[in-house]
Amino acid sequence: MREIGDLLLVYPDPPPALLAQTLDLAGHPWKAVANAAVAMQHEPPDGWSGAVVCADDDPEGAFAVCRALRKGDARVEGVLLMVSGAQLADLEHREDLFDDFCLAPFHPRELEARMRHLLWRSGRGESPETASYADLVLNFATYQAVCMGRPLDLTYMEYELLKFFVTHPGKVFTREQLLSRVWGYEYYGGARTVDVHVRRLRAKLGEEHASYIQTVRSVGYRFGQTRWPDVLSSSSGN
Repeated sequence: MREIGDLLLVYPDPPPALLAQTLDLAGHPWKAVANAAVAMQHEPPDGWSGAVVCADDDPEGAFAVCRALRKGDARVEGVLLMVSGAQLADLEHREDLFDDFCLAPFHPRELEARMRHLLWRSGRGESPETASYADLVLNFATYQAVCMGRPLDLTYMEYELLKFFVTHPGKVFTREQLLSRVWGYEYYGGARTVDVHVRRLRAKLGEEHASYIQTVRSVGYRFGQTRWPDVLSSSSGN
């Protein structure tokens, strides 16, 4: 299993100053690369523990690096893509190139949380907190979500949105409320961000369970029914 201290790939070279500072303060060793060829040349013996690829300034170069990583030219556990709010629409046809994405400019605490999610496979011996709804179970310690025993491959914010829904069943939330409660601060992507994440969540839940997330016309979204006896809150009471 990988540890948090394993080497991260960062693109571009040099990386944005705030990104470098955030990774350093969080204790993530990293190496910046100028292109996919450099990534292969300097790949650690056990592969990269993850990759942070900034696409806001040079999207063509960034997506080229992502494609190379996905083709297996360099071994990497997971890819976090940094994009601007104006690039959200471009992600819809490139979702196979990354595991999670974060909007720039970013908040350091959000980036660190996303990195913890990307590297959760390193494992921790903590007792997990869980929440469940019918066939769906969420593990708060490992960021895992399982539906009918099938693990869901969720990005950090997909998981956070699903976690919010599961712990607030039956309530209707506007897109603006979801942005405030889930993203936690003024989010540059706007209300469209919520629709994108809901669409992705429904697809990953599958046809049988996509209806867990209901669209309330002209208002927003509701998760599940108003009353459901199988909803369990986490041990912290959230």
